[in-house]
Amino acid sequence: MTATFKPHDETTRASQWYSLTPIWEGGEDVVRQGLPHAQLAPTWQILLLGDGSPTRHLQLLTREKTEVDVIDMSFIGTDDDRAPNQVKAVPEPRLRRQVWLRTASGQRLAYAASWWDANHVDEYLQNRSLPIWESLSRLHAELYRDIQGIYYGHSQELEVAFGEKGPFWGRHYLFWHDSKPITLIYEVFSPYLRKYLGQMSEILPDSRSPA
Repeated sequence: MTATFKPHDETTRASQWYSLTPIWEGGEDVVRQGLPHAQLAPTWQILLLGDGSPTRHLQLLTREKTEVDVIDMSFIGTDDDRAPNQVKAVPEPRLRRQVWLRTASGQRLAYAASWWDANHVDEYLQNRSLPIWESLSRLHAELYRDIQGIYYGHSQELEVAFGEKGPFWGRHYLFWHDSKPITLIYEVFSPYLRKYLGQMSEILPDSRSPA
């Protein structure tokens, strides 16, 4: 029997989510080709443009368990929620989830917003406090992470939350399972990760690209 998310099931509710105001952004072509190393260091490209699990990558980098603080579970319904256009691939009605990814010792490493089919979210997030990768791994779900866009930009809210000055690098992607998109995810990474990945490099004036 399919579990159905009801609006009154919310653990928390937020009226907005934290998107970047881009200085630069690139679409699927940029994602496939990669970026000049003067624009984004190779180590950061592996994290941002690779199709592996960011939760797993963060654990390997920090040698600490990556934990999740859920800050929002909101019933969105048919609202596009200012999400990237690919949210249209996720069936309605939708649920928005927002989390911080942090080390067990409390250091915030990333922010993520995701949009789910509200009628089926409990099939994939049986324990909503777990990272998505861990939840889906427990189900032995075969997944494909389809990265759709990459961003470099500002967010005052994330500067406060991370305790780091911007700009920040972010991305969005669709998760596919059984030939169907199950969620759209928007992630932003903290510059704190320079401790492990080195400097991010700089956006160059001649490297700007349309979305």
